[in-house]
Amino acid sequence: MKELLTIWQHDTWPSVKSTQPLETGVGVIDESAFNTIEVDKVFEAVNYASTTVGQAVLYRSLAQPLDNRDDIRAKQEALEELRQNTALKDTVENIVQNAASQENSFYLLLFGDFLGSFGSAREGHEIEGYGYPQYKKGIGFMRGLVEGIQAAESPKSPYLASLFGRITAFADTRPYSLMEGPVYITENGIQCKQERSSSWSPAVIFVPRIIKPLLLALTFAVLWLANHFAPVDIRQSIPDQAIFLTPLLLLYFPIVGGFDRDHCIIPLRNLFKSSPAVAQTLDALGQLDELLSFLKFADNFGHETVLPTLINSPHHRINLVDAKNPVLSKIYNDYVGNDLVLEDDKLVLVTGPNSGGKTAFCKTITQIQLLAQTGCFVPAKSATLTVADRIFYQVPEISHLNDGEGRFGTELKRTKDIFLATTAKSLVVLDELSEGTTFEEKMESSSNVLNGFYRKGNSTILITHNHQLVDLFVNQGIGLPKQVEFANEAPTYKVIPGISRISHADRVAKKIGFSKEDIDHYLADAP
Repeated sequence: MKELLTIWQHDTWPSVKSTQPLETGVGVIDESAFNTIEVDKVFEAVNYASTTVGQAVLYRSLAQPLDNRDDIRAKQEALEELRQNTALKDTVENIVQNAASQENSFYLLLFGDFLGSFGSAREGHEIEGYGYPQYKKGIGFMRGLVEGIQAAESPKSPYLASLFGRITAFADTRPYSLMEGPVYITENGIQCKQERSSSWSPAVIFVPRIIKPLLLALTFAVLWLANHFAPVDIRQSIPDQAIFLTPLLLLYFPIVGGFDRDHCIIPLRNLFKSSPAVAQTLDALGQLDELLSFLKFADNFGHETVLPTLINSPHHRINLVDAKNPVLSKIYNDYVGNDLVLEDDKLVLVTGPNSGGKTAFCKTITQIQLLAQTGCFVPAKSATLTVADRIFYQVPEISHLNDGEGRFGTELKRTKDIFLATTAKSLVVLDELSEGTTFEEKMESSSNVLNGFYRKGNSTILITHNHQLVDLFVNQGIGLPKQVEFANEAPTYKVIPGISRISHADRVAKKIGFSKEDIDHYLADAP
């Protein structure tokens, strides 16, 4: 997984949402599933990170979730340690908060636009003058981060210890030595103090301020010597010296400031920007902030949350008790939770009318699976699941029809791509399978596809209005039939066992004013 600074290399400014999902069959989720699962909304629900890099790390975790049980478990152990060790948690929070208050200074150093000697900054990414304040604040951010971690208590969990270790190890790198100073400008380029210890070549020491007493003293010493060896009456020479010194002082600032900016600050920032050590340290800060974000999400969610139990299995399994949607249940305090046990059955067939909660139920399952694979808490009373190597969610995409294929061909091609990328360890949600031109074609095509997924052994959840298709599989002893519950023609948002066979089309038509009676009424009133 690429460090964020590497991703930001060619950006004008660091972006939180800079990571994209990988191609179908490469990452856990692809672009289509990313959009259908509504990862951006999940991010907004979970995001309590204080730093830009922390938010970007969290977004990266959601866009490219983990697929290794040990890696996920390591993050869970870190969360458990922070919850149990409040002193350590407070220390990490202080470090992250201090970093958040100075972080933009570092980005300004790396990504800011220099306006020149006389430009006036009007935007947050612009640097006026020669960049001395931005340089000092920027390197102060990195040095303060290292010093804060060095002074902190050493954590016990491997993941947290590795983040601490990565930040403290930065103190032994060349970029940190350059930040600590002094910086030497030599004929061989920029050197740090360790590199100068074995070199006798002449060098200029970079001092990040425009007023340099030694340089000014040297200048006036030269003038004094010139006056000493060519003595004249001082009183007579004062006007002549003033005429000479005034333009010299006017030239001092652009010459010295321009030299420092072009030969010191800009080369140093380019070095820091392309440094793997800097990128790894910045990432470690973001990962610390991500852990705190998970804890704050759990504390502020308003419903019960739990770290899921991760199990090994030859095929995907999931067992949820009172699972709630992480996005919708933050909005609705009375959100109805549901249970799901999907183990050896491998196939769930969900029926029922529109507006009954079928889609919300399936998004809840996929969003919980996604959150689990970032190491985060999930909204449920209990959760046990395997790590999915792929999470797919297919919905009709009418706006993406391929020429000459129509809806049937376009959707079937997407289903084929999912099928070929799926393994027994995958989780697949299909919101209505592609349909042929007749009922018989629809039944045959849908049956073939579902049988294919079932034989592959992955977990498959199908949303369908076709109760005949559900009957076909249930009669073969395959799959769990589920239906959304209605009471007095109103949805309860509970998913219960059974098959919905009652059409609610007339109820929907009456609701929008286009039932048979409404049509008769419109025609009767027509002139």
